[in-house]
Amino acid sequence: MLDPELLERITARRAELDELEEQLAKQLAEVRAERDELAVAERVLERVSDQLADERASAAPTPGQVGGQAVMLIPHRERGVEENMLPRDYQRILAAVRQAAGPVMAREVGEVVGVDVSVKAKLEPLRSKLIKLVDRGWLRKLPDGRFTTRL
Repeated sequence: MLDPELLERITARRAELDELEEQLAKQLAEVRAERDELAVAERVLERVSDQLADERASAAPTPGQVGGQAVMLIPHRERGVEENMLPRDYQRILAAVRQAAGPVMAREVGEVVGVDVSVKAKLEPLRSKLIKLVDRGWLRKLPDGRFTTRL
């Protein structure tokens, strides 16, 4: 003869385990759904990264030809590219920005490198060189139009 108290304990434990199984099944479904979402996100990220890489490659400036060889007068700032590879006037501009106590306007750089800043036609080529240094990663242009070295 079976003990009714023991049967009641077994039934209660079976109910606990059934409830736990239900919770675990629900958690497993949630985990699988999240893993599927992550797989989709990973594929999207790869696709977008490839597209951005292609866009950057096509947007990269093409080097000019000198003596039949490809050269870029103002190289991108990358590992292995030293400041002394820039033309001398660009080196002077970089030095002037570096020596400043903080971000500087093109006019202030012009005063340091010896450009007649009272004549706008002389200042604009300097501003163009500053922007080229920004585009190549040597300088940073702040929203207010001032230039600073990259940190």
